[in-house]
Amino acid sequence: MLRLRGVRKTYVEAGRPREVLRGVDATIHMGDAVGILGRNGSGKSTLLRIMSGREQPTAGVVERRMTVSWPLGYDGGVHDALTGADNARFLARVYGRPPGWVVDFVTEFSELGHEMHEPVRTYSAGMKARLSFALSLAVDFDCYLLDEVTSAGDARFNAKCRQALLARRRRSAVILVSHHEETVRTFCRHAAVLKRGRLTFYEDMDEAFARYAEF
Repeated sequence: MLRLRGVRKTYVEAGRPREVLRGVDATIHMGDAVGILGRNGSGKSTLLRIMSGREQPTAGVVERRMTVSWPLGYDGGVHDALTGADNARFLARVYGRPPGWVVDFVTEFSELGHEMHEPVRTYSAGMKARLSFALSLAVDFDCYLLDEVTSAGDARFNAKCRQALLARRRRSAVILVSHHEETVRTFCRHAAVLKRGRLTFYEDMDEAFARYAEF
């Protein structure tokens, strides 16, 4: 279970406070698949970072009684001076996975071939996105966080990514933030709307999109 109670987040911009989240309450269980809808700047990505533990709330409590991923496709944890293979081995050590298996998995899924043994700083943006996405899938989590569905290559590779995520959804919880109705309907069973820092859940997907369309 992942539970948020009264979560608030305030940033200081140009010397003035800006409250992004205003008392968010949420409970996510194993098997849940929830889409979070909200306008640009509404705090969706901030909420995912707080759920993952990458960022701390200003106030409130986050309880994690299941393993929670970082937002899939996030490349902030990839070290540019290391090779793709070295990044994979480092990830394996952090999460207690067999390093050889992780390197093989990431190499195969990313389709980077010999480039896995080159420094990440030499990668194109597309190659780095493929590496980051493959690293995200190399660890089994109870709950996966998706900040949109990463575009990590051509249409064929993107379809491969979507199939991998759908397979994860069958055995894990999924929380997805997106603007796209088709994406949310593909990956999620329910939806919530983040508006003015408050999160409202809807069992009925149509109702959620109707509320989102109002603003």
